[in-house]
Amino acid sequence: MIIKSKPLPLYMLKFFGWLSGVVFKFRCSKLIIDDIELKPGHSYIYMANHFSFWDGFWAFYVFRKTFLKKHNMKRLYIMSLKKQMEKNTWLRHIGSFSVDPGKRSIQESFEYAAEILSEPGNLLLFYPQGKLESCYIRYIKFDEGLYEIVPQIKGDCQLIWASTTIEYFEALSPTVHASMLDCGTNHDFDFEALKKKVNEYHIKTIRRNIRYTDEPITYNL
Repeated sequence: MIIKSKPLPLYMLKFFGWLSGVVFKFRCSKLIIDDIELKPGHSYIYMANHFSFWDGFWAFYVFRKTFLKKHNMKRLYIMSLKKQMEKNTWLRHIGSFSVDPGKRSIQESFEYAAEILSEPGNLLLFYPQGKLESCYIRYIKFDEGLYEIVPQIKGDCQLIWASTTIEYFEALSPTVHASMLDCGTNHDFDFEALKKKVNEYHIKTIRRNIRYTDEPITYNL
């Protein structure tokens, strides 16, 4: 059995987004978001690279500056490992619901995610890697969860990727840069094409944001 979420009301989402912004402005020299055009009347899957403890806080800040500012978002949901939710019961109260890889209940989690995304204005925060990795890795490996969820969505859902990088350069504190990519909707979803598109974009983002020296790419996407 999965642990279902109790999503935050809209005013609390705005508050946590504001609070995250205050924290980051004290810790960072710059906060940069390259956003995209959001499709009205859709739900949203916000996919991002998962590389630090601060990822969730940064996501709240991004949502406040993009989705909430444009009035496109009503509720936030987060897919979290069941063992983490059992240890940290408060996760349920910020919109988390459980997924338990390798167990029969995983299909129930996918169905629940699709049900959430069938309602316009709902947003699912989704880390396709399923684990922490450096933001500078050259290849984003997608677990199969997205492949299972998207075909079950009823209605319109926009898929969005964000590559987040951090650099210091001449500053004492880092610049955090989120570059968003419109990955289409559930109606034109192609899992293999999506993975290729995201990985090509991620490499371009690294090169653009950290002044990366050209090097030959030796792997196949």
